[in-house]
Amino acid sequence: MTPIHFTVSTAFMLSLSGLAFHRTHLLSALLCLEGMMLSLFITISLWTLQLNSMNFSMAPMILLAFSACEASAGLALLVATARTHGTDRLQNLNLLQC
Repeated sequence: MTPIHFTVSTAFMLSLSGLAFHRTHLLSALLCLEGMMLSLFITISLWTLQLNSMNFSMAPMILLAFSACEASAGLALLVATARTHGTDRLQNLNLLQC
């Protein structure tokens, strides 16, 4: 395993463990999801460069577009929950109160 692959897989695992264990605020969960998406983007970009093929050259750009859409939807949810509930703590959010 090369140092680059080790670094990217470590970044993904750290983001996954942060999402699993430190879910106190919605913003921290969204940042962990964004870290996971960026490490996947780097992994797919490196995979495309190693294959030397133009067939998979659009895959990193599509993943980056989905990541940007996920980030904007997450921030919109963060603003909406902060306005309605007054906080972004995940413990205070109850979906049955709608």
